[in-house]
Amino acid sequence: MDRRQFMSASGALAASAATALLTKNMPALAAASELRVMTWEGYADKQWVDEFQKANNVSVKVTYIASVDEIFAKMLASKGSDYDVLAVETSSYKRLVQQQLLKPLNLSLLPNRSNLSPVFADVKSIVFGGQTYANPYAWGSIPLIYDEQVFPKAPDSWSVLWDKKYAGRMITMDDATNLIVTTALFLRVKDPFNMTPAEFAAVKAKLLEQKKYMLTYYAGFDDGVSIMAQGGVDLMMSMGEPQVQMLRKRGVKAALTIPKEGAIGWIDCWAISAGARDVGLAHKWLNFMLDKRIGRYISEKTGYGNATDADASKKIGLTYADKLVFLQAPEDQGKRIALWNEIKATPVG
Repeated sequence: MDRRQFMSASGALAASAATALLTKNMPALAAASELRVMTWEGYADKQWVDEFQKANNVSVKVTYIASVDEIFAKMLASKGSDYDVLAVETSSYKRLVQQQLLKPLNLSLLPNRSNLSPVFADVKSIVFGGQTYANPYAWGSIPLIYDEQVFPKAPDSWSVLWDKKYAGRMITMDDATNLIVTTALFLRVKDPFNMTPAEFAAVKAKLLEQKKYMLTYYAGFDDGVSIMAQGGVDLMMSMGEPQVQMLRKRGVKAALTIPKEGAIGWIDCWAISAGARDVGLAHKWLNFMLDKRIGRYISEKTGYGNATDADASKKIGLTYADKLVFLQAPEDQGKRIALWNEIKATPVG
């Protein structure tokens, strides 16, 4: 569903040579009895963790994260030594690789890459210096969720998040990446990933204006769902499609929409931390996550698109890729995080 193109013959040969060099130089690490996983909720469910543990005679420790910013903070804190594998979206890889927080993959240890749908076979934003650093896994959007009892017709613009009529009845996520890009899309910024100082200023002003209408900022899927399900919330800038299902299970007549200005699209991928204790075991996890059964499960269970079973993605209605703007590495992620922290710390009347 995305805009990726296939690898050229010369590019494939270069990647093959890089893989051979990687295999030759890969350090021999002592086998670990535990795999440490950092991921989003829904990506490492018990049935798959149990199957992997049994097949490899290891234990798996899963740490769930709530935002892209949290991933960077945790990885930077220990130079990756606290985790073996992680799932993160494509726009984050440039910074992670530059900071030497990831290991390039040995593609010969990933036979299940043949299961990738053609559109995910060559995602350029996870390839650096001819080496691949991740496996595509799931995709989706950052849509607007609304209560159908309040909105019989879906809101058609992000402008509703600035409508004082709904003051105190709206929530958005605590996430610099998604809030800044979505606001830039609303303001029709030409390139929301490479903004000018004037565009940064406009986004800041708009987010400060929005802040006075927000009930709160939330962290994590469950947090957002819990707040909206308690009542009194009509609108939520969502973290993704699964929150609709979660809300419906709790009695909220929730629905999602992609506003006319467009919405963020993302592709989450599995990668190996620079601090992985057992690189071979980490590759086994990445290969396992490319099993078509897991791809189909991801779509059926979470409502996300998946990278290995295109029919399963279409079956759950993920047909709006043409309305999405897929995340890219921004001009200065640190500047964006600082901007968001400043907005959160600024009192509003």
